[in-house]
Order: sequence, then structure tokens, then C-alpha cells
Amino acid sequence: MRDRLARWIERRLPKPQLREGASGYPRLPVKRIIVFGRIPNPTFDYYLAARLGARDMPPYQVADIRGGEVPSLEADGTFVILCRYASPNVLRWIERSKERLSGVGLFLDDDIPAVVTGTDADFFYRVFLWYRALWPLGRLNRHLDIVWASTPHLASRLAGAKAVVLPPAPPLALWQAARGNEEMYHQSNQEVLIGYHATGVHLEEHRFLRPIIVEVLRERPQVRFEVFADRRARAIWQGLERVQVREPMPWMEYLADANVRRIDIMLVPLGPSQANDSRAPTKRIDVARYRAAGVFSEGEAYGSSATDTSELRMPYAIDTWRRTVERLVDDLELRRKASAATRQAVLQMTAAADTGLELFKQRQA
Repeated sequence: MRDRLARWIERRLPKPQLREGASGYPRLPVKRIIVFGRIPNPTFDYYLAARLGARDMPPYQVADIRGGEVPSLEADGTFVILCRYASPNVLRWIERSKERLSGVGLFLDDDIPAVVTGTDADFFYRVFLWYRALWPLGRLNRHLDIVWASTPHLASRLAGAKAVVLPPAPPLALWQAARGNEEMYHQSNQEVLIGYHATGVHLEEHRFLRPIIVEVLRERPQVRFEVFADRRARAIWQGLERVQVREPMPWMEYLADANVRRIDIMLVPLGPSQANDSRAPTKRIDVARYRAAGVFSEGEAYGSSATDTSELRMPYAIDTWRRTVERLVDDLELRRKASAATRQAVLQMTAAADTGLELFKQRQA
């Protein structure tokens, strides 16, 4: 009953649509690009920063929408990119400047209607998504020239907007370990730290992991476990020894964290859900930054275990995950092999940024 109600509500939520006459290209020659969003954030860094900095791209700047009034910005020949969110002030600036702008684009890396109507995100986050990501579409759709989506599945969910797929392409410096971190990775195999760095929309995955971690801690006394958990997920981990529950960090603090310590094994489970079907493999980047051995869920985001790879991709089954984690705890060489496979996958992501955003390069030619 609840699923039917959620689907009914979701069908009635606002969706991105291109403006009448949009061609998917800039309307005017592009002099500069301005990215609006809650910046700094991982979405900008993982998808846009390296591409906008590629050779032959127009100059760009970023504007944080949390700052209240839009700062004094030049509109003539500006192409606007909205990174997930818009604010009333940004919408007013776009409306005032529409005749002078070269175009407006929207980048999305989540199935936001699925998150809003799902149960894993807390109430306040869902209200935030409505206000910053869905409600603005009523005004924004009159100006959109292009919509980008992070995965093919998400693009299919945005078919009405003719969304163009834009996979993750992080800058090398965002994930390549500093020398000190690399040295820490090669310490002796005494203590093993396992991490699960969740955001606030993965309550199901916390419940999935708890019995796995309970058993691993019981069987492997050298293991410690750390987990990022919000208010609701924190209760799942209470009462366990050798478990550190940490508050999710602001983005820049999270980046700095990997410079001063290592994590041996990182867990990336994704339960079956509509929202998870649209997720991109961005957690690979975090795993690579900590030089950890990753355990990933099989599926849309990370692929199948049947492919020829040293990366560990597991069906969403408790016993399978427990056995895999225990193997990694016991086998340092296996951890090194899995870590190297993920770093190679992320290096291929980074290489994709060299072409920039084809939309602008074709127009400039």
C-alpha cells in the first residue's frame, strides 16, 4: 500500500523539462560559465570541476547559493549550470538576465523524486530536497537548454528532459593519496580498520551491515569498525565494542581526513531500491582516496562480479558479504589487489575529464 502511494506521489512531483525551442546547445556564444550550487560539495568536484578546467573550455566561476543575494555577476554570454539545487535568488537572477544568457543547464546525480518519496532519508532532508531541487523546477523549466544526468538509468528516468549522461570524472588531486597515506597503507597487518562512510539516505544499508560487522568483530579481534551515521542510524550501532560512530563531516573536512590516516577495508553496500538503481559509482573515489580495499554491491552502479576484474563486487546477501570481509581481514595481499583495482577504475574516470564538456567545445569550434 505504501509503495503504491509513494509511486502515486512521485508521478505528481515536478520534473525537469527543456524550455520550448531548446536545442541542447547554447543559444549564444559562450563567454564564461557560472556554476550555482551548495559549493563546495562532492557533486561539483566529482563531475564538473575537472571537465570545466579542461583545455579549450571557456573560463568558469562558482557561486554558492547559500550566501543569500546573488553576487554581482556578468550575465552577457554566460552559460549557467545549476549543480543539483537552485535558490529563489538564483531563479530571480536567471529570470532578469534571460535575454543576455547564452544558456542554462541543470546537472543531477540523484533520483530526487525517489529519495523524497522513499523511507531511507529523514523527513527534514526530504523537505530540503523539495524546496531546493523540486519546487524550483516550476520556474527553472522555462529556461533550461540542457539537463545532464550522472548515469544512464537516471537519464532514462529524466527522459522527458532528454537528459545527457555525464559520468563521474574527478580531478586526480581529489583522490590520489599523498605520500604519507601511501606509506601508512604498507604498515604491518596487525590491526585492521573497516569503514562504512554512509550519507543520510542509507538506513537500509546500516541494518544490512550490522549483523555482518557483529560477526566479524566476534571472529576477528584485530578488527575495528568506524561508521558515519546520522541520528536515526546511530541507534543501530549502539552497544558494540570496537565500533566508532562518527558524525558525517562537511565536505572539505572529509577530503582532509584521508590525508592523515588510512582505512584498510571500505564497505559500499547498496540495497535494492529505485533510488539506488540511479546511483553512480562515486564511492569508488572515496575508497581510492583512503587507499582501501573496497567491497561493492553488484548492480547498476558497480557492475557484476562476472566481469574480469580484481574489484570485489558482491550480491546483496549477508553471508556472502561476511565471508568476503573476513577474507580481506585475513589476507593483506588480497586487500592490496582489490585496492589497486579500484584505483585503476578511478584513474579511468579521471581520464574522461580531458574532453571537457562537449556541448561548449562544439559550439566554440
